[in-house]
Amino acid sequence: MPAAIIEVSDAAAHLPPRGALLGLDLGTKTIGVATSDADRRLATGVETIARKTFTIDAKRLLALAAERSCAGFVLGLPRNMDGSEGPRAQSVRAFARNLSRLTDLPIALWDERLSTAAVERELIAADMSRKRRAAVIDQHAAVFILQGALDRLANIKS
Repeated sequence: MPAAIIEVSDAAAHLPPRGALLGLDLGTKTIGVATSDADRRLATGVETIARKTFTIDAKRLLALAAERSCAGFVLGLPRNMDGSEGPRAQSVRAFARNLSRLTDLPIALWDERLSTAAVERELIAADMSRKRRAAVIDQHAAVFILQGALDRLANIKS
């Protein structure tokens, strides 16, 4: 049976009380990956995966999830500013559908409008060179996405 694909606001019902989550920023060329602690309080960067084929990318993501005993995934869903979904959001939904066939871990979607822009501003403020920013921006965006989802999940519980 494929994994559930849900909004983060509905994720609490599909997740065990504890267990790390793996956050993903799906780009066309790379996938930024972040993870949380088991209590789901803090997101930290893991790595940036250079995209190859879905099968290879999914295998790496599932291995990372297994290494960290993850309870689920959080994928950034790049909605337009008006809330509509364009080609990038459709691509993320397709990735989620394909990934759901390979795992029983729930896949939560998190509205990530402006996440990359916010992260880029932070990196510029930290006086990071353009070359260095390019190397880490997807991983930092994954942290930003996952932390937003963790904060939302914490507010649902309380």
